[in-house]
Amino acid sequence: MGYAQLVIGPAGSGKSTYCSSLYEHCVTSRRRIDIVNLDPAAEKFDYPVAMDIRELISLDDAMEELNLGPNGGLVYCMEHLEDNLDDWLEEELQHYLDDDYLVFDCPGQIELFTHIPFLKNFVAHLQRRNFTVCAVYLLDSQFVTDVTKYISGCMACLSAMVQLELPHVNILSKMDLVPNKKEVEEYLNPEARVLVSELNRNMAPKFAKLNKALAEVIEEYSMVNFIPLDLRKESSIQYVLSTIDSCIQYGEDADVKIRDFDPEDEE
Repeated sequence: MGYAQLVIGPAGSGKSTYCSSLYEHCVTSRRRIDIVNLDPAAEKFDYPVAMDIRELISLDDAMEELNLGPNGGLVYCMEHLEDNLDDWLEEELQHYLDDDYLVFDCPGQIELFTHIPFLKNFVAHLQRRNFTVCAVYLLDSQFVTDVTKYISGCMACLSAMVQLELPHVNILSKMDLVPNKKEVEEYLNPEARVLVSELNRNMAPKFAKLNKALAEVIEEYSMVNFIPLDLRKESSIQYVLSTIDSCIQYGEDADVKIRDFDPEDEE
């Protein structure tokens, strides 16, 4: 059985930085992970790339040959990868053992994990290869500065959760860059009545019922919770990794090493 993280989130949310910091943390703790680049527009990396979609297709080539814009070119690249899952990806995965741990650094176009079924089909292919997959959704903590932006971020998370149908860990990234952490921390475990009150103050009265319904979905079903990530702290990275490991049951099948102690016979 293999293990995989699917690192997704809006552009600029810190996905590649997260992958780089996670790799460095695992190197320090003598744990092996392999990072896979699924962004055909990527140019440079701060981590060793185990697999690279650009060996199959790059965004620049797709835009030049097909006269596409950046968004259309990216969608075409993902569809091309989907058409080659049984060839290119299958050949690349043959180099990994059953207990290997892969982290897929995905592009930041939000349509890829909310509307287009590419990532869902990609995950299905990994699962057929006996990989246990967890979606890791990153949201820039500097974006969550008021209730309306928080609700918007939650809805994007929910869209990805519904589309992918995977164990899901939501992370507030770049906490080390937030000047006033209390403004963000109040949204880690919000109460519905507080959310409704703040929404009603910021929106027209005609949205009152919608505000109440959205707040209740977030609180009553506990479907969206965020873990703050401060990359300056090893303990923060370790907590996030432990949470993800728990979701995919990493290490639970490892053999327990027991040392036998035979009491000496008393004479």
